[in-house]
Formats: sequence, structure tokens, C-alpha cells
Amino acid sequence: MDQQGHKRRIALLGSTGSMGLQALDVIARYPDLLQLEVIAANSSADLLIQQARTFKPNIVVVVQEEAYLKVKEALIDEDIKIFCGEQSLCDVCEMECVDMVLSCIVGVAGLRPIYHAIDCGKLIALANKETLVVAGELITRKAKERNIAIYPVDSEHSAIFQSLVGEHFNPIEKLIITASGGPFRGWTKEQLQNVTLADALKHPNWNMGPKVTIDSSTLMNKGLEVIEAKWLFNVDLDRIEVVVHPQSIVHSLVQFKDGSIKAQLGCPDMRLPIQYAITYPLRLENELPRLDFADYPALTFEKPDRETFPCLNIAYEASRQGGCMPCVMNAANEIAVQWFLQERIRYVDIPHIIENALQHADPVKPQTVDEYLAVDQETKARLLKFGPPRH
Repeated sequence: MDQQGHKRRIALLGSTGSMGLQALDVIARYPDLLQLEVIAANSSADLLIQQARTFKPNIVVVVQEEAYLKVKEALIDEDIKIFCGEQSLCDVCEMECVDMVLSCIVGVAGLRPIYHAIDCGKLIALANKETLVVAGELITRKAKERNIAIYPVDSEHSAIFQSLVGEHFNPIEKLIITASGGPFRGWTKEQLQNVTLADALKHPNWNMGPKVTIDSSTLMNKGLEVIEAKWLFNVDLDRIEVVVHPQSIVHSLVQFKDGSIKAQLGCPDMRLPIQYAITYPLRLENELPRLDFADYPALTFEKPDRETFPCLNIAYEASRQGGCMPCVMNAANEIAVQWFLQERIRYVDIPHIIENALQHADPVKPQTVDEYLAVDQETKARLLKFGPPRH
């Protein structure tokens, strides 16, 4: 709800994915405060039709034409506007009926709509970490120019954001991002040689989509979050630390110049950071699980095994190099994870594919969204041309 007491009108991009489904659950809980104006998805026609009938948004966007035709026919009797194509994701961000854009799109596909939404003066709730990984400098500069707030949805960045409320004038000494360690915490390089897809998709704590779950297991997800934190909170890489916290109760921490540390704790449930982002600055009553410390007699912390899981180091190094390198890294990771999900490569091939792509990249510095997207497409095209490694 805004300062005038109006409902906050939301465009939800990526409504059919794991994060989108949880966002809809949150939005449905507060009909007096939140209004769902737009839902958008790539191709999940059946689920999008179901969502449209349930939530009655003003607008539905479907990126793929075949799915669009199916959705349009199914909703012909509904008073809902239906649009098709990637450009429509940007067009709906311009509409006066939208106050906030909540991006739950997975991958680089979220970059252009978010940039456009910022340029149109919309509030941003960001669950799409790749937007800042790929083009953090461009996005944060545009947000500063337009004086637009970006509210983080990732549990780690939400925890940092919550810990910084009221600390505007106090210098940050260090950000500490927690990681569960994934399903292979404590495994050796030799054990990882035989990892199956089913093994990698079993995250111990979080309910996430397949791509994010694989990234979590390789620690690439933490690497992406480190780069995202760098841009969100304007902190140098050398002052961002990753620590493994298997219980996933402490979601991240901020250490201040005086040595004090603030943290945000809670049950591992993505609906809480989603709620905080789309209703900020309010803390609204809900029925989400409460943390009972008696259930967690020990909260433990350890250093990540960067040698066994090299993707974390790869992300730090790509960010240090800057320019297009984080974009190349992200594109190569998307292809590598896609191949692994298709069972065309081994689990241990993922970091090698990413490193190889970075070694062959032209270290240019893109200046526009189109240039970043061109680097992304060129990287993916190069990898797809040669195909997955053979053993």
C-alpha cells in the first residue's frame, strides 16, 4: 500500500516458475493491500490459464506464440487482455496500472524488462539475480538516475537489506552471505565424479526450480549472489564473504565498522523475503512457519570448499575482471546446467565448461542492454556450435 492508502499494483513476471508460484501465494494473502495487475510466463500455457482464472489479472503476457494462442483461446470469455512476445514483457512495465514489477524470471531473459521498468519509474522487487550479475553496473546506474528502489527477493540479499534498515550512515565492514552447502557438502572430488541428476536435484532445505537447485549444489548460486550483492549494496568484492551454514536459519549477516554483526534469521521459506520485498516497509502478520530455536540446538558455520566446488572462485574472478566477463560466465553456466539437466554431461564438467568459455571470451565492456544480450547470445551460440564435451 502506498502513502495515499492505495493498493500496490504488481506485475509478476515469471508467474509459473517456483518463485512465481510462491509470490502468488503471498499476494493472495493480502487482497486489501496488493493487487495483481499482470502475470507473465514464457510457455506454461495450462498453468497460466489456471492462474488467470483464479487471480483475474488485468493483463496476461505469454512469450511463446504457440502457448499464446492456446491461452488466448482458453480465456476468450474472460475480461483479460492477452499479449504475446518478449517485447510485451517490457510494454506492460510502462502501463499506469503497474506500480511495482516483481521479476521471478530465471536467467538473462529478465534483463531487458527490468531495465525498462526502472526507466519507466517502477518499483522493482528482484528475484532474478542474473539481471545484476550480467549488467549490474548498467542497472544500478539507471536506478540511481531514476531514483528507483530495488528490493531484493533472494533470501540472502533480503537478510542483508533487512539488517541495513536504520543503518544508512554506518559504514559496512563486511557482508557475510550464507550457503547451505547443497546436497554434496563434505563430498570429495572423487565422489562428485559419480553424481547423478537425481542426486543434484535434492536440495536439503529450499524449494527451488531445477536450474537454481543445480547452481546451489555447485556453489555457482553463491557466486552469483556475491556479484549481485556487490551491486545492490555498493560493496567491494573483497568485503563480501561466503560461509556455509547447513541449517539455513541465518540467511546472511552484515558486519559494521565497530565490529558489530546484524543478521536476519527465520525458517527457510522463500515466501517471507517475497512478502518483505513487495510490502516494504511493512511487516505484515502471516501464517508462515515460525522459527523454534529448540528445533535447532546447534547453528553451525564453516568455510566453503572452494577447491572441490570451484564455481565460487570462478564467479569472484569473473567479477574482478569486469566488463563482459560475468555475462560470459552466466551464459556458459546456463548452457552447462541445461546440458546437465538433459544428462548430456557429467556434473563435474560444469565448472570446466564455464572456465573454457571465459578463456575464449573477448574482454569487451558492453554499454547497453543490447550489447550485454549480444555477449550472452554469442557465448551460448559458441558453446552450442561445438556441443558438450565428449569423454
